[in-house]
Amino acid sequence: MACVANENLEGFISLFLLMLYLVPTPIGNMKDITLRAIEVLKEVDLILAEDTRQTGKLLKHHLIDTQLRSFHSHNEHKKADDIIQQLSTGISMALVSDAGSPGISDPGFLLVRKAREAGVTVVPLPGPTAFVPALTASGLPSEAFYFAGFLPHKKGRQTKWKMLKELHTTVVLYESPFRLLKCLNEIKTYIGLDVQVCVAREITKVFEEIETKSVDDMINYYSSKPSIKGEIVVIFREMT
Repeated sequence: MACVANENLEGFISLFLLMLYLVPTPIGNMKDITLRAIEVLKEVDLILAEDTRQTGKLLKHHLIDTQLRSFHSHNEHKKADDIIQQLSTGISMALVSDAGSPGISDPGFLLVRKAREAGVTVVPLPGPTAFVPALTASGLPSEAFYFAGFLPHKKGRQTKWKMLKELHTTVVLYESPFRLLKCLNEIKTYIGLDVQVCVAREITKVFEEIETKSVDDMINYYSSKPSIKGEIVVIFREMT
């Protein structure tokens, strides 16, 4: 029996060698994390976090004491090669962002590409991402859609809008609360008046709000608010 137990243990440990795990984290509610994600975060040697303070709160909540290291958009080019070197020696790691799935409008792409090129197995875990619940709750057609992520702030923004106009499908994007009204007015300008818009704000959090209206009604709705806060998903569909 001891021999069987040892074999099982060795097999379990080997699962975490030469592997980079992509672990989605809750977008608001701490309970929105899978049992597998918790297991991986406990068992890997190192967790790469976009913000170690933010991820530290999640780890503390779930009694996880794995070592954290900073990995974000400002240092990923500098640190990626060193991380691949460590992965190649057998150190297992998990990559997390502040909220949602790594690589979806968050750092991750460069590291994943380098890991695959180096022969490191990349293991993606399913889990939270903001645009999926927003889309399913919007009431807009979801059989096909285009995810635009964050639009360019200045250069290329107008070109992007003109491209989105030609898609004739449901479009999903992320937006800052400080630019939401600008975004809604640009939808009206570039996409048209006959457009249904869903704004999903603070998904899974206490003040979650999901509203679907015509573009004019949505502009009026948010223009009447003294302030706009929270993480925002904007979904729109031209109805003609």
